[in-house]
Amino acid sequence: MSLFKERQYLRVHVDREPDDSLWMKCKSCGELVFKRRVRENSNVCPSCGEYFFQTSQERLESILDPGSYEPFGERLAANDPLSFTDSRAYQERVAEAQAKTGLDDAILIGRGAIEGIPVVIGVMDFRFIGGSMGSVVGEQICRAIEASIADRRGFVLISSSGGARIQEGMFSLLQMAKTVTVRRRLAEAGLPFVSVMTYPTTGGVEASIASLGDIIIAEKGAMIGFAGRRVIEQTIAEELPAHFQTESFALERGQIDRVVRREDLRSELAVALGFFVGAR
Repeated sequence: MSLFKERQYLRVHVDREPDDSLWMKCKSCGELVFKRRVRENSNVCPSCGEYFFQTSQERLESILDPGSYEPFGERLAANDPLSFTDSRAYQERVAEAQAKTGLDDAILIGRGAIEGIPVVIGVMDFRFIGGSMGSVVGEQICRAIEASIADRRGFVLISSSGGARIQEGMFSLLQMAKTVTVRRRLAEAGLPFVSVMTYPTTGGVEASIASLGDIIIAEKGAMIGFAGRRVIEQTIAEELPAHFQTESFALERGQIDRVVRREDLRSELAVALGFFVGAR
């Protein structure tokens, strides 16, 4: 049974959602801010420093050297192996997400450079069914890692995901084992993997590939965890700390290596990758 279909790229970049307004209101400080200024500031409020949402394309633009991004030549789109329907058919949800985001699924992968260091990069997008990892996302991560091995480049994965895609059932859960297996090949090839966790990195993505970086960086404000707070509290019958599943909580317990502000992420990635490049 085929879980996805292939087709060639029709455009180099992802179109933005239509947006005619020039101003936006920060939900943190209440200030009206000029949208262009926010985007030029890595989608950080210039008044209070609060983070706004970043699309996968915006992250690529903020991290990679200008003009260096080359998307992989094949695109994958999800089929519906279980003919799944809840309140709506799964294929309807996929089609709606594709129309809304301009993406085929919840990840973009390609080659690029960070301060001159060649990399293969994958960036997940929470707008697409919660950034969930179904068969397409798992396959794309594996293809990106295989390209890293073939090109002798480091691999960077930026995660923003609610976890496994329940509409694909066991096929989705299998992506955890699949990506972990291919990640081992990257280690055997002696190539670095830098994992970046953002808001949110949860469920099956956090429990598998996102937690297996040689260096694990959390963006300031990230949410990192497996199950939801309420589920855990009900299960263990205890109240959890106020900062549970925050980036600071993960850092205190050695789950991640470093917390980085969004505006510093590009330079931090260059330092991390440069360490491995210099060691080769």
